[in-house]
Amino acid sequence: MSEELEMYIMDATSTMEKAISHLEAELVKLRAGRANPQMFDGLTVDYYGAPTPVAQVANITVADARTLTIQPWERNMLQAIERSIIAANLGVTPQNDGMIIRIFLPPLTEERRREIVKRVQGEGEHSKVAIRNIRRDAIEQVKKLQKNGLSEDTAADAEKEIQDLTNKFIALVDKTLAAKEKEVMSV
Repeated sequence: MSEELEMYIMDATSTMEKAISHLEAELVKLRAGRANPQMFDGLTVDYYGAPTPVAQVANITVADARTLTIQPWERNMLQAIERSIIAANLGVTPQNDGMIIRIFLPPLTEERRREIVKRVQGEGEHSKVAIRNIRRDAIEQVKKLQKNGLSEDTAADAEKEIQDLTNKFIALVDKTLAAKEKEVMSV
């Protein structure tokens, strides 16, 4: 295989790996019944006029399986963090005692678990679409190389390799989704 062709396949592989990493990062944010500080990863708070992640203005810890505590480094940030959590609509209500914010995670109902599973499946579908788009782009590159003199057999082999790669990553998405669904549905 030509060096350029191998470069396209390696590029497709690394981009598909990034799609899997993104899926895993998104799934961590979905609550599965246990307290997890990463559910606040995407949450920002106004810190002296600049949107700043909560983790950079406060210490987020797990007190027990259903309780998170957020202790800001500056007391004046308590209200801003509390407003940010409420605005994020995470399904939790922060309790501010003047020193720290406690977040009690209620046990998940069957209905809420099913909602979370639907969101998990939606995230998985986004990843599958991204992987298929990467496949399409890689195959287009192979076809361009074929127009510029690459043999049909080599192009067919490369397309097969790209399809095998796609199938491998789609199976990995399915495996990741199954694990998360099992985690969400277990009581």
